[in-house]
Amino acid sequence: MSSLRKSIQQGFLGRAIAVFGAASSAAAAVEGHRRPKDHHLKTLGINPADFPRY
Repeated sequence: MSSLRKSIQQGFLGRAIAVFGAASSAAAAVEGHRRPKDHHLKTLGINPADFPRY
């Protein structure tokens, strides 16, 4: 069972969940007038150094 869990975490489903979580966290940070965490921006494919331009 652990190999199934590991394949889900590293596969498409795990990646999709990570992207939705990062998008939600980044959106909440922006709405709260805060800078999103760098690892959330990287998960979304945004270079953290370029973020203030968006």
